[in-house]
Amino acid sequence: MTADTTSAGATVPVLSVQGLTVSVRSGGSERALVEGLSFDLARGETLAIAGESGSGKSLTSLAVMGLLPPPSLRASAGRIMFGGQDLLHLPEGAMRRIRGRRIAMIFQEPMTSLNPVMTVGAQLTEAISAHESLPRGEARARALAALQSVRIAQAERRLSQYPHELSGGMRQRVMIAMALALKPDVLICDEPTTALDVTVQREVLDLLRDLQRETGTALILITHDMGVVAEMASRVIVMREGRMVEEGPAQRIFAAPVAQYTRDLLAAVPRMGDGSGAAVLPVAESVVRLTDLRVRFDIRGGLMQRVTHRVHAVEHVSLQINQGETFALVGESGCGKSTIARAIVGLVPHEGRIEVAGQPLQDLTAEGRRALCRDVQMVFQDPMAALDPRMRAGDLVAEPLVIHNIGSDAERRGRTAGLFERVGLPPDAMARYPHEFSGGQRQRICIARALALRPKLIICDESVSALDVSVQARVLALLEELKRDLGIAYLFISHDMAVVENIADRVGVMYLGQIVETGSRAQVFGNPLHPYTRRLMEAVPIPDPGYVRAPLPRLSGEIPSPVWPAGEAPQRLRLVDMGGGHLVAQSNPTAEIAA
Repeated sequence: MTADTTSAGATVPVLSVQGLTVSVRSGGSERALVEGLSFDLARGETLAIAGESGSGKSLTSLAVMGLLPPPSLRASAGRIMFGGQDLLHLPEGAMRRIRGRRIAMIFQEPMTSLNPVMTVGAQLTEAISAHESLPRGEARARALAALQSVRIAQAERRLSQYPHELSGGMRQRVMIAMALALKPDVLICDEPTTALDVTVQREVLDLLRDLQRETGTALILITHDMGVVAEMASRVIVMREGRMVEEGPAQRIFAAPVAQYTRDLLAAVPRMGDGSGAAVLPVAESVVRLTDLRVRFDIRGGLMQRVTHRVHAVEHVSLQINQGETFALVGESGCGKSTIARAIVGLVPHEGRIEVAGQPLQDLTAEGRRALCRDVQMVFQDPMAALDPRMRAGDLVAEPLVIHNIGSDAERRGRTAGLFERVGLPPDAMARYPHEFSGGQRQRICIARALALRPKLIICDESVSALDVSVQARVLALLEELKRDLGIAYLFISHDMAVVENIADRVGVMYLGQIVETGSRAQVFGNPLHPYTRRLMEAVPIPDPGYVRAPLPRLSGEIPSPVWPAGEAPQRLRLVDMGGGHLVAQSNPTAEIAA
């Protein structure tokens, strides 16, 4: 859809940002975090804003939405024009009528955006009813249709669930459904697909494109995924330290970037095909061995709260991770990757056998489980949530040594300083608090903390997915260096196939709790045998605006679910190619994906 035009034929942007400056007030003085930013957004256009964390991308979007937290942050200069009005000078009542209905936003972290004490259905219907006078039943029907549009399994059941009952990817889909339900004029997406696996990401991006075609919605896409930028954006703004360093059509930005910073940003992007060579691994002892692992969760209902259904989160999984090896688990959100990690560290009950360093987990005494913490450490996706904001960074890294009573105070300080140096942080960083670091630096602190006990295995659960590409590249290089120097094994959980191809030695592909394919990096990426693995590969965004992607086959029928009636055992799932790019998943009573 073309942009609005005046009678004279001049293009009228749906949104115009002119000389925007966002300042922070601290200690009686102000400092600009975004300075002199200007751009126009045409109806139906997709504008991508790229850059490292701290470059001002999200602050720009918060200024447009009128969500800058006072009094510390404010738009100190400039204008944001929408519908003939300057949003920076609208009273809050008028802004509320625009926010959500005409300008909507999808945030990066859904758990902080959803109300934990309201069901998903209540939140969706509330958002719809706040802007449209609809009967309750019709609003609920709209909410259900919105969930179905973002391909959530058992959408009717999800309406009655609370946010904590959903996986991170599912919560993000709820946020996307909430924003799309009202078909806004401008949709701001702040890292909307960071928590999503590549297949769901592909479907969500297709959905956003469909919305643009149908309604002319303009899209501002804030992301560090340059593959998504190449696939979606018609125009790109590159920001650094609050300033625009380059702006232009996506084709030109990717083909001939002018700014050195843009060239560095594109050079750091992991690409499919860059790491598909065969890995040569020496024969090494096993660090972790899983044999027929099963993890199931009961669902109770009725007056007597009997077990009516069972979530088969992990089904009959067997694998082995050796010393100095990176074993990657890939698959959609909710497929059981993180559940396997939690089972290894003893955080969820399980059936089957788990051996860590040759010791069966079920045979360990309390002291043995305490020792397990020294052998297995985790690095989580969100470093800010994993670090106590009241503790200094040095104390956070030294805390495992204190808990396990290792060394004297002086020895702990010395080892902590060595760990900071090991992960590339200066010694003075030990005295700072987590909020004083960037996202990438916080993740380095988490890695240093994991290294403190000199573990044999580090579980990286989406540990780089929230980082921008340049920081991500440095963290991945650090993980490789530590593996090479210290012989650490990694269980690397990720939905980013390009990252996995560049770091993994072996790969396991999961779907609905089952491993449907496993092999070396070269085998899985060079010759994927399972239809679901091929589907994952086909969905990976390519950082090339000129790349023409074949249509992604869509599954028919009800989306498969890991929830089965109590007493029934799930069968192995099958993906069947029906021809003409049409896939059908079979075996679930309500649906039809396996070999």
